[in-house]
Amino acid sequence: MAIILDHQLREQLHPVSAEFPITWFHDEIVDLPAREGPVHWHPEFEIVTAVTGVLDYQVGEKHVLLEAGDRLFLNANRLHCIRQISGEVPDPMPGIAFSGTLIAPEESVVYQKYVQNIAACLELPYVVFRRGEQEEIHQTIQRIYELLSDGGPLYELRVQQALTAIFDYLNVHLDEFPRTQISRVALNTQIRVSQMLTFIYEHYSEIISLADIAGAANISRSEAGRCFLAALQKTPVAVLIQYRLQKAHSLLSDTTRTIQEISQSCGFHSSSYFTRQFRQHYGYLPGTVRRLGK
Repeated sequence: MAIILDHQLREQLHPVSAEFPITWFHDEIVDLPAREGPVHWHPEFEIVTAVTGVLDYQVGEKHVLLEAGDRLFLNANRLHCIRQISGEVPDPMPGIAFSGTLIAPEESVVYQKYVQNIAACLELPYVVFRRGEQEEIHQTIQRIYELLSDGGPLYELRVQQALTAIFDYLNVHLDEFPRTQISRVALNTQIRVSQMLTFIYEHYSEIISLADIAGAANISRSEAGRCFLAALQKTPVAVLIQYRLQKAHSLLSDTTRTIQEISQSCGFHSSSYFTRQFRQHYGYLPGTVRRLGK
């Protein structure tokens, strides 16, 4: 049972066109406040690479540490977020997000046997390729980055061939990868959290309560708290505040708006409360962002 929910973050983070359903991204951490991104999910597969720092890549309840040279294959429809926990400069973290239909049409035997079987494997949320291991996979992923960056004759065909080679490897070694046991309760928890996150991301600028957030999943406030703590180790209100702070941080470079206007547009209706929460979360005041470009 896959988690398939529409949400605004997919378009904001990794837009994937219908004509050639893959996007290449890099240097996203530079623009993330405190080098930490929001929890999100998308129906595309994702591959990311740590280049210079150490990345804490959270997938569901699991935290995976990626050191320089490590790569991670993220399965489709998995809750995840990224945080850089060491390194003097933001890690460029190159990566791709792509639809399985780039390999074969959904109705085809190839898709059903070799793509959908990976996506539907709930016990395989991710696969880590450590530096110095599975060298052919590292070379294939790097080749995809170069093709998408440089373009050139037949690059689309060669990207498709490279992705097919990766799925060839995943299918051949499927039984060898470490599995994460997931119970029906844990799966329902992830689905509920996805529904509540969607509500938060769409209504963060409004006055919303814990009851409103819980209502998005048709559960009680106490059950909402349990779900968030189980999946993200945070309360629903803490996630809401963090998302509001991230949105406000990204808007502070707009000097045509006052800090008070920005805080109010992000759901903070008390400037002093916004400033206190901002400083507590980031370690500096909102005005510092404008003065130093933090």
